[in-house]
Amino acid sequence: MTDHALAVVRAGALTTVQDRGRPGHAHLGVPHSGALDAPAAALVNRLVGNSPEAAVLETTLNGCALRPRSAVTVAVGGAPCPVTVDGRTVPWGAPVHVPAGAVLDVGSAVAGVRSYVAVSGGIAVEPVLGSRSTDLLSGLGPAPLTDGTVLPLGSPTPLHARVDVAPQPAPPSELVLRVTLGPRDDWFPPEDVRALTSRPYRVSPASNRIGLRTEGPALRRAVTGELPSEGMVLGAVQVPPDGRPVVFLADHPTTGGYPVIAVVRPTDLPAAAQAVPGTPVRFVAVRRR
Repeated sequence: MTDHALAVVRAGALTTVQDRGRPGHAHLGVPHSGALDAPAAALVNRLVGNSPEAAVLETTLNGCALRPRSAVTVAVGGAPCPVTVDGRTVPWGAPVHVPAGAVLDVGSAVAGVRSYVAVSGGIAVEPVLGSRSTDLLSGLGPAPLTDGTVLPLGSPTPLHARVDVAPQPAPPSELVLRVTLGPRDDWFPPEDVRALTSRPYRVSPASNRIGLRTEGPALRRAVTGELPSEGMVLGAVQVPPDGRPVVFLADHPTTGGYPVIAVVRPTDLPAAAQAVPGTPVRFVAVRRR
């Protein structure tokens, strides 16, 4: 019987297993998690014939290298990067056949931050609370990949997507985040609320899967007292004591004690996954729906 698995030759800076996440467990203190760039993860799954729920690999900056123990179809998307099979250049953003024992090398991102690797059949690690996602905050799900890790694969579907290549958005040269002000914008002077949506910010190198940190004007507080810990949502723009806004991403804590000045529209968050440090960030206020 064929060993349907994937051996990790080079784990890279941070490579994790991700799927659509584990929603519905915030009352237990469990974040949603899941792929930061969900559209990119869904697209590579489609290219190899997987369902949208299949687990993929999310790499960070310098990719990874993998050796399948049986022949598979793979697709690499998200952040553009060089892709090779046994040293031979193969297409990025397209389905590629990888023979058993060959090495698939996903190189460093030439733009953006996170690349996504889908393998026919999906990454079949054991689900935790209904998801195979690695959650860096709570520690749920599989640990980040290390050299020598062996990942089980699911059974590929007999129906392959009839697609050779699919367009993907380029990583942002400017990150535009539409925000709804509140619920705690009244904890800040009006001029500082205006500064959030009129002054320039940049993506901080300290950003991660928990939150996109920013560099720029520090927001002052009008209310100096302590805020009781309250629920946090995906896209919440929290202002810690240093005054620099933090946008909560997939592995964000479910509660927090710093005021949330605004909340980002969910459709704008995938671009945040690909914004490299130094990328200009612009917060744009929109009306509540």
